[in-house]
Amino acid sequence: MAKIILADNPLNDLAVARDLAPPDLDMVIARHGSPEFKAALADAVCLVGFGDGTMDDAFYKAAPNLKLVQLLSAGYDRCDLESARRARVPICNNGGANSTAVSEHAILLMMAVCRRIVWQHENVAAGRWRGNNVEDVKLYELKGRTLGIVGLGTIGKKTARLAKAFGMNVQYYDVNRLTEDQTDSLGVRFSLLAELLRASDIVSLHVPLLPSTRHMIGARELKMMKPTAYLVNTCRGPVVDETALIEALGNGTIAGAGLDVFDQEPPPADNPLFRMNNVVLTAHMAGPTWDNQFTRFRNAFDNCQRVVRGDKPLWVVPELRELTEG
Repeated sequence: MAKIILADNPLNDLAVARDLAPPDLDMVIARHGSPEFKAALADAVCLVGFGDGTMDDAFYKAAPNLKLVQLLSAGYDRCDLESARRARVPICNNGGANSTAVSEHAILLMMAVCRRIVWQHENVAAGRWRGNNVEDVKLYELKGRTLGIVGLGTIGKKTARLAKAFGMNVQYYDVNRLTEDQTDSLGVRFSLLAELLRASDIVSLHVPLLPSTRHMIGARELKMMKPTAYLVNTCRGPVVDETALIEALGNGTIAGAGLDVFDQEPPPADNPLFRMNNVVLTAHMAGPTWDNQFTRFRNAFDNCQRVVRGDKPLWVVPELRELTEG
């Protein structure tokens, strides 16, 4: 019976994992770095969990039988890709298991900033009803507005479909362009990044964190946006230059932002974003919902079974696809 390790994490519902785990897999549940985890590594064929910065050359050397690192997340920026390549162990993401949750959350943040939901809640809870200066407050609808999606992968596409249902005009930028048929089917159009930033009422980010995407939205890019525009980030914090964003939010370069991710997580208590009334903040919770506990583990265990029986795994991250090709 093939041994797999499920790396324990507070975001995992272990009851769901145990219920879905196939009986032909010997599953060990242990925290990264624990004695139980280290003991299981010697015989483990698959590791299921979130990316961990400790997975270096020494880690793979301690796991000579490892054939798959199966992530429960879409992001893989905490993984040491070069160590995995040297060990010839593919790393796979969660196959879009959280794509519905993240796309819904992106729309949630768009609506929250456009309708100033937090401000409204605080006023009602404080007994101010509609606030002290209601005539100065402008609330906006999504219908008819232009959404610019940066990164049109699985999550980006689902966000586009939801936005179209709200009557938004959707443009996108991605290094991988859709075909004309795909563009027509989805109802979006391609724009260059600068063009997208200038024309969009809301910019929503859906790219992986790579050297090429780190701080891809900085002071220059923010200045290209409309002063009435909003920025929504549900991918990774360092995709945005947070210092530049704070300045842009403070001086009116853009109207506001909805952020699920930060440069440092958890953010320090003195982060200026906490004191701004034109932002809505959530705690990197766009992805993990109760519903996708099942989908994440189902996809993970399916991929483990594929590898155990000698088939190629699904959803290998782009940088390591050569390990399973040919």
